[in-house]
Amino acid sequence: MSISEDRRSLYERWLCEVTRIPTAAGHEGRVEAWVERWVQDRPDMVLERDTHGNMVISPKERWGGQSPPVFITAHLDHPAFVVEKVLDGGRVELSFRGGVMDDYFEDARIVLYRSDDRTVGAVVRVMADGEQEPFKRWIADLDVGGQVEVGDIGVWELPEQEVVDGVLYTNACDDLAAVAAALSAMEELRHAAALGETLQDTRILFTRAEEIGFVGAIGASRDGTMPKDSRVIALENSRSFEDSPIGGGPIVRVGDRVSVFTPELTGAVARVAEDIAGGPAQVTASQKQSEGPKWRWQRKLMAGGACEASVFCAYGYQSTCVCLPLGNYHNMAGLTEAQAGTNAQRPRVGREYIAISDYFGMVELLVGCGRSLPDRPPFRQRVEKLWAERAFVLGG
Repeated sequence: MSISEDRRSLYERWLCEVTRIPTAAGHEGRVEAWVERWVQDRPDMVLERDTHGNMVISPKERWGGQSPPVFITAHLDHPAFVVEKVLDGGRVELSFRGGVMDDYFEDARIVLYRSDDRTVGAVVRVMADGEQEPFKRWIADLDVGGQVEVGDIGVWELPEQEVVDGVLYTNACDDLAAVAAALSAMEELRHAAALGETLQDTRILFTRAEEIGFVGAIGASRDGTMPKDSRVIALENSRSFEDSPIGGGPIVRVGDRVSVFTPELTGAVARVAEDIAGGPAQVTASQKQSEGPKWRWQRKLMAGGACEASVFCAYGYQSTCVCLPLGNYHNMAGLTEAQAGTNAQRPRVGREYIAISDYFGMVELLVGCGRSLPDRPPFRQRVEKLWAERAFVLGG
């Protein structure tokens, strides 16, 4: 069942809405409110929270009988500022919760969101004196007449969101684009369930405070928020490199900087991608490029950073990752030049960006996994078939 044009339009609207929402580790409430409204509009769905505020979404009448559940996970935060102190002279002290190079901060304009959702502009000036753990702290000058309170959050001041040539430029793809993709996939599965289609027991876990060390995912894993036999597909937006291009399709991520994910589950998700595409991510040596699949997807290690799939694996879950190739990772425009020290001017922040086609590829892949995710290792099935067909050449 392909995604209808009206639902594609709806899912793109969700993507644009969610990636504009200001959020920070420990202050994800605005995104949570959007998700809450989504669930409230669907009486067949239920929302629960664990003791850490992580959100679990599932059908009231579970799909898939007694099969192990498939959990799609994504995190609700993005690197951002939090007001820690209100100082004299129209200044504030801010912590920054996330990983961004120091070079991007001084003289950068930010927008602070008050509890009443009114905004205040400010300019980051210098790093604060004193303790910088667990978060680096910065001093900012508020615009004239601006007033904020401790706990207000701040984000970079960026140009308006836009879609250009099929690419979405927006405030925060990481990981809010994945939040939208997870909900879009669940919506597709709802339609399939309504038509009587047999599905996997598919649920969603939205975690908090990933950007400061996977804190929500650790809490969920320690407390067993997901049943221990769950198969976990963690969603991410990962920095794009030359061999993982934006527009190349969603990435079945086999591992990250700290671990290799569960091989059997990674293979199962890759098999679903192959079934959708009609072939592997790259043509084999015996094929021509023209013989490659029309539905594009990628299979990569993506070792530039770590993700929640490693946390879930560390606590004994079967876990893997599907990610979107991301431009301006953590809003750091010109990051390659900044890291190499070859930038002619001070680095500046920019909008993150992803390909709309990759986003829909992620949705379609998740829907495919919600329909059927093989229990047995796909490669084991293949080699057993090869043995049955060709072992005769060994004699005996």
